[in-house]
Parts: sequence; structure tokens; C-alpha cells
Amino acid sequence: MNSVSKRDYYEVLGVGRDAGEQEIKAAYRKLALLHHPDRNPEHADAEDKFKEASEAYSVLSDPQKRAAYDRYGHAGLQGAGASNVNPDIFADFSDILGDFFGVGDLFGGGGGRRRNGAQRGEDVRYDLEIAFEEAVFGLNAEIQVPRLERCSRCNGSGAQPGTIATACPTCRGRGEVLYQQGFLSIRRTCHACGGAGSVLRNPCTQCRGQGRVQAQRKLKINIPAGVDEGTRLRLANEGQPGANGGPPGDLYVLLKVRPHPFLERHETDLHCTVPINVAQAALGAEIEVPTLEQPQRLKIPEGVQTAAQFRLRHKGVPSLNGGPRGDLVVHIDVQTPTRLTREQRKLMEQLRESLPVDNAPAEKGLFEKVRDYFA
Repeated sequence: MNSVSKRDYYEVLGVGRDAGEQEIKAAYRKLALLHHPDRNPEHADAEDKFKEASEAYSVLSDPQKRAAYDRYGHAGLQGAGASNVNPDIFADFSDILGDFFGVGDLFGGGGGRRRNGAQRGEDVRYDLEIAFEEAVFGLNAEIQVPRLERCSRCNGSGAQPGTIATACPTCRGRGEVLYQQGFLSIRRTCHACGGAGSVLRNPCTQCRGQGRVQAQRKLKINIPAGVDEGTRLRLANEGQPGANGGPPGDLYVLLKVRPHPFLERHETDLHCTVPINVAQAALGAEIEVPTLEQPQRLKIPEGVQTAAQFRLRHKGVPSLNGGPRGDLVVHIDVQTPTRLTREQRKLMEQLRESLPVDNAPAEKGLFEKVRDYFA
């Protein structure tokens, strides 16, 4: 791009000649993100537009070059190195251009990170199903977790014992290669070694050069009292091993709780429904209520109605955060018999005759309330 065919730098960035530093910087950021070649592989002119915008910014962001350009135009930059972009002026762009390339990677600076550095291993999820009682009272369990382990034959190097990995001749051990695009230098992952920085001439026969093998690891886990469906327990450093000597990831155990045949859990309270007959409801009774521990005696008062509730204190679920244990809430279900013996029917008929006709509940039902409202 010679001085005769070059466009006006202010026109390239789309700013006026009185534009300030921040306006110029913002205009360049927008164009750099829009026209970067990595984002526009199908547009052949994207690279030219990106270079043009970068060159315009390199001039207008430099007070001395901008003064010379304002006075003499492109001719005033001859010999001033206008086309040689100084990487220092892009140091504050890592928050913008870093979305799709590093500043050091883009301009060949020293800020690019090596691909073959230590990397943390991946986290692992393990689903564990436990009984309802185990969730309430806790337990110590042993689990077998499938994961990758360091190869014992090559000690994780991937190379056959007695041999070593050699530096990749393509990237010279860096894991990256540098491509020149005009005045730009762009780093990319080395295709020859996949970013490892080294190649194996004699890969380990046990792990096939991977440095890790699939294994089953036995672990003991303490499940505290009071856990619930979906509780996630973290075991630090029990995930996949890290690459290139990096730290391992974590293991997350996700709990699934099997339902109980007659108890339901609402936070730290347990709920159950106990049926009684009409005689027990009318006369009162003392019944036995099943719990997760020993059965408890519960006194039912006279005249109890269906849906009445009674609490047995501290017979629920322990709190994970150290709070008090929940209660067991007993729901009463008064059941009307559907089949009567001859003697039972006679007794019920005598009871019916002895009860007053107006033996209606004191509180009106929903139908009566609605009828009275519209009346």
C-alpha cells in the first residue's frame, strides 16, 4: 500500500480531525474486532482492512506522528516508520482484542503463553444413590470412580522407558508457530505436535503415548447427616490428573435419595399420614406412630377431624448447618368403613338414632359460604 493509494487515516477510522485519544482508540477497537482475519476467513479483503486500520491507529495514536501527518499528510511520515507498528501501543487492548486472540500472540510479543505449560485436570462428576434413612442419619461409603491415572510404565511422560520425548522440530518446543502477515505476527498452535511442544519417537506401549490410562479408583466418602436429593459433595484433587505436571481436578459426588414408603421430607421436617376409624376419631385414642427410629405413642383427642396435624418434636431430619433437628408431622385421616358386619351395622344404626339431627359442624362449608355471598 503506497503513499499515493493510501486513504486518509481519519477516514479509515471514521473519526474527525479533532477526535480525541479515546475516540480514536474506540474507533480502532471496533474495526479491529470487525475485520480481524481469524474472524473473517471467507473474506479475502478482511486482512487488508485490518492492516489499514492498524496502520491508521499507529499514526493517530502517536502525538508526534499525528502532528507530522496533520501538517504534511502521508508524505510527512516518510522515514518515520509509519508502517512499523510499535507493539507497546497495543498493551492496553488485552481486554478488547483478547476475546479472540492475545495481544502478544497478535504482534509477536512475549506475552503469549506456551501451549505445553502445566494445565489443571478436569473435574469429575459421580452420581451416588443412597437410601432415605442414609440421607437422614449419614453414612460412610466406598465408591469406585472411573478416571484417568498417571501411566505407571512411563510415569506419565508418554515415552517408552529408556527413551525421552524430543523437541518438536516445527515449533522448536514452543507448541506454537509464528505466521507473518505483512507487518503482523500471529501465533497459532503447532499442527505437528498439537501444542505439546514435543514429539514421541518411541511412545509408551501401555498408554500409547498419552501418559495416562483408564482406571477404577476406590475412594471412601463421608456423607453427613441431613443431606438431601441433589446435594453435591466435593472431594478436592480427586478428579482427572493435570497435563504436563498440572494439578488434578476435583471430584463432585451428586446424591440421589430413594423415596421412603410412607414418609415424605419437607426441608428438615418429616410428614406421614396415619389412618384411624370413626370410633377412634369420636372417642379419642392412643395410637402408635412409626418413625425412622423407635415407634412413638401419640394421644388422639376426642372429636378429631380428618387433616388434623400433630407434631412429634425432634423426630425429623438433622440440619446440615448445625441447627435443631426437624419434627415429624402426623396427618390424621379418618376413614369411614365401607363394609360392616350385622352387629356393626346395628350399633351404627343405634348411634345414628341417638345423634341429634342438627349435628352439623359449626363452621359453614365452602358451598354454603358461596351461596350466602351471592344471596
